[in-house]
Amino acid sequence: MAPGGKWGGPLPVTVIGGYLGAGKTTLVNAMLRQAGGRRLAIMVNEFGALPIDSSLVESADDRIVSLTGGCVCCSYGEDMVSSLAMLAALDPRPDHVLLEASGVAFPGAIAGTVGLLADFALDGTVVLADAESVRRRAADRYVGSTVRQQLAQADLILLNKCDLAADPDAVEAWLGEAAPAARIVRAEQADVPIGVVLGTRTDGGTVRADGRFRDHTAGYVAAELDPPAGADPDALARLLADPAHRLLRAKGFVRRADGAMAGIQVVGNRWTVSEAPPEAPAGLVCIGMKGQADIAAVKRAVGEAEAGTPATG
Repeated sequence: MAPGGKWGGPLPVTVIGGYLGAGKTTLVNAMLRQAGGRRLAIMVNEFGALPIDSSLVESADDRIVSLTGGCVCCSYGEDMVSSLAMLAALDPRPDHVLLEASGVAFPGAIAGTVGLLADFALDGTVVLADAESVRRRAADRYVGSTVRQQLAQADLILLNKCDLAADPDAVEAWLGEAAPAARIVRAEQADVPIGVVLGTRTDGGTVRADGRFRDHTAGYVAAELDPPAGADPDALARLLADPAHRLLRAKGFVRRADGAMAGIQVVGNRWTVSEAPPEAPAGLVCIGMKGQADIAAVKRAVGEAEAGTPATG
């Protein structure tokens, strides 16, 4: 469960960026359809910028659109911080915020602002790239700098519209050089499991007992791990973020040597460790791409982690 939901703590925010037409709207609608009991809050510059599918809309007023399943959508214009505060004050409070940046905005700047707010926690920066046009746009004399900076600021890059690209392998290889710190996920019509975009859950809501996604089994592997009590959470987080393991996401809770609980969050190469409520359940959920992530090796490394000893890959 993402922090800010059942277990309290800062409200997690995922920033979604990408140049015009990359598929941000399609992705947000897909996340709403996969909410599965999560109360998602969607933030957009203006309502017209994000045409939420009418089947998901229940009612609307000047600032808030009520969506199915307890989700909401609001516009923030130039006052992002006060809009976030408004969402955090809702009762019941959302479990997670999806903040869509405009097509020409820098998601890293937005993520940096979120990171400075005491009641919120950056869950990750996801940038969409149009597989058919991203290289051409990145070379454009007018918009190229914006596109390249957007990609470089991503924790995860969703390489979208792969079905329309002549050579998606070449595009992915180019992205690996343009944004070496980001993990890359291929997609068509922005169709990816919600656990890839949002922090994974430790209540079993994202994966089945066999470690596969309920609705998106092809292409992904996922596993629930039991870290040893007393393991160093910082060392575990570094291990899970090691590029050699090629995990997309990892999240959960581990009991420190002094008995306190710590929350671990990994997205791409970025990791954070935070305090967690004592009732939080120990366990980690990891997600990767089939044929890339070595879940068995990760399980062995996590299982062998010793208290106070830095874990290594």
